[in-house]
Amino acid sequence: MNPSAEDIVRAAARWIDRGVRVDTSAFAQDLGISRSTLFRRVGNREDLLGDALYYLSERTLTAAARTWEREEGDVVRNAAGELRCLSIMREYRSVLAASAGFRRFLDDEPVLAIRLLTDPDGRVQPRVIAAHVELLRRDVDAGGFEPSVGLDSLCYAIVRLGEAFLYSDVLASRTPDLDAASTLLGALVEGRVPSKTL
Repeated sequence: MNPSAEDIVRAAARWIDRGVRVDTSAFAQDLGISRSTLFRRVGNREDLLGDALYYLSERTLTAAARTWEREEGDVVRNAAGELRCLSIMREYRSVLAASAGFRRFLDDEPVLAIRLLTDPDGRVQPRVIAAHVELLRRDVDAGGFEPSVGLDSLCYAIVRLGEAFLYSDVLASRTPDLDAASTLLGALVEGRVPSKTL
C-alpha cells in the first residue's frame, strides 16, 4: 500500500471519528508506511489532525446540504420560513456535537483540539469560514436574504459564534446550547430575532 496524502488524511479522520487517538507511530504502522514517509506526505501530527478535522467538517457540511436538497429541493426557504443556509448550519452543528469520536478528541486533548479548531491561521477555521461563505452566497444569489455586512465578515462572525457554543464545555465549562446558537445565528444572518423567542 502506498497511500497518498489524501488517503492519509481520510484515514486519520476515520480514526478520530471512531474515537481512536491518532498516535503517529501506530497510525503510520497501520498504513504500512514509516513515520518519515507520513511526515513527508502530510506534515507533523498537528498538520495531519488539522486536515483530518477539516475533512470531517467538510463532510458534515456537505451531508447537511444534501439533507436539505433531499427534503426541500432547491428552495431557499422551507415551509416554516427557515432559510436554507441556517437549516444546513443547524444540522452541521448538531451532527458535530453528537459525534462521539469528535467529542472524545475534545475531551482527551482539549488544549490541542481548541487550538487546531480555532486558529485563525490554521488548517480548519479559515477553510470552515470559506465554506460558510459559499453556503451563504448561494442563498444571497437566490434572493433569500440580503446581508447587512460583507459575507466574509458575516461568516467569520457565524463561525466564531458557532465555535463559542459548540465548544462551550471546553472553552467556558458551560453545557453547549445549540438551540441558543441557532437563534443567535439566525438573528445575525437575518438581522432580526424570530418572534417565537421574544
